[in-house]
Amino acid sequence: MIRFKDVSKDYRTKDGALTAVSDVNIEIKDGEIFGIVGYSGAGKSTLVRMLDGLEAPTQGEIDINGINMAKLKGYRLRKQRQKIGMIFQHFNLLWSRTVIDNIALPLEIANVPKTQRIARAEELIKLVGLEGREHSYPSELSGGQKQRVGIARALANEPTILISDEATSALDPDTTNEVLDLLLKINKQMNLTILLITHEMHAIAKICQQVAVMDSGRVVESGSVFDVFRHPKEEVTKKFVSEEFSPQQEDSTMTLAELIKKYPDGQILRLVFHGPQAELPIVSEVVKHYPELQVNILAGAIRQTQEGALGSLDLQLIGDEEKISSALSYLQKMHVETEVIHHG
Repeated sequence: MIRFKDVSKDYRTKDGALTAVSDVNIEIKDGEIFGIVGYSGAGKSTLVRMLDGLEAPTQGEIDINGINMAKLKGYRLRKQRQKIGMIFQHFNLLWSRTVIDNIALPLEIANVPKTQRIARAEELIKLVGLEGREHSYPSELSGGQKQRVGIARALANEPTILISDEATSALDPDTTNEVLDLLLKINKQMNLTILLITHEMHAIAKICQQVAVMDSGRVVESGSVFDVFRHPKEEVTKKFVSEEFSPQQEDSTMTLAELIKKYPDGQILRLVFHGPQAELPIVSEVVKHYPELQVNILAGAIRQTQEGALGSLDLQLIGDEEKISSALSYLQKMHVETEVIHHG
């Protein structure tokens, strides 16, 4: 169990005190994939440095299975750090070392005998799918392969916690999914606790069970990924969820404005459906039951989370007010969450 209890971090600058993290309370269960999402400057990286013991909190406690990280010094701190693996956005590989030597580096620093280092590195190369590239140099690898080396190196000391600090931010979408699938595999195979630090809601949705949303140093919202996606409460969370479900937000806004101008009497609805509902022909059912209404589909997406499918669909209904009201009641009977986002 990882516990952040009333954790704050202040820095002294020439312009006065700067609060990077303020009153954070988070619990992460053993074996869980926990996401911390926020924009640049939200305090995510500061939180990670305190968890890894690189910095001490100004106040509060960071507890890992009964051990207060802020109270550790010297040898005890170094030993505790070996239980925490880190993977980074820009890989941080040694370019003069081969794949196998990069992976074995933490074991070399820990004075593990060479034969054991090589055996462990070979085991990890197989785990991350880099067979045949053992003697390649980082310059000969793709971005995804470099990150696989970084993941293998982070696992060398058999940590109990793996921290991914924006590890997919520099990768293309396909490679990002491959790396996320690998992290999910490692979590299930090794029962490893993974802390995913990111500004990409896609990564959170794909592999995390729980998420905390940070803004200006504070955790403003937290809970299961499924619930946070279904019912975002804070504006920053709504923005993250909106970006994930509507990646072309600017185009959607322009289309929405044009349709409102053309059909000022219509209503714009946002439907949110989950689990088995994501597979139902909801729109065709509305059209079938209410043929008098015109239905325009504006935008939509379905995302898979660890708790099931979650979908969002924006519709425009045009027609008699009473029929539109009846259609809304029908959607509610189908247990589809409905929000009117524009009323003509």
